[in-house]
Amino acid sequence: MALALPEVTEGERHGSRTWFVAGKGFAWERPFSKADLKRFGEQTPPEGPILAVRVADLGEKEAVLAAQPGAIFTIPHFDGYSAVLIQLNTVTRKALQEAITDGWLACAPPRLADQYLRQ
Repeated sequence: MALALPEVTEGERHGSRTWFVAGKGFAWERPFSKADLKRFGEQTPPEGPILAVRVADLGEKEAVLAAQPGAIFTIPHFDGYSAVLIQLNTVTRKALQEAITDGWLACAPPRLADQYLRQ
């Protein structure tokens, strides 16, 4: 889905596959670290592959979290950071596509984003 967007490249950052537009990472694989797992305490962490996706700002983050509870979530490590986590084995294809596109729009240069939105 990410590679279908204009001028996206795929690479690696911090050992995880990452998708970039104009040199900015807008989506990346995000396995839980040992510290993340410890923060879950007695709670069971979401299972399966996890994708992190940028959002435009913290207000949008709250809206996305409210619209897709369960499949889209956050963790303390992401507090104050404009990105969400997506549990790939529970999110709908439509919600995933919207999140990836919104992440791309948040990081794409304005002329590229405007051009894409006019299509």
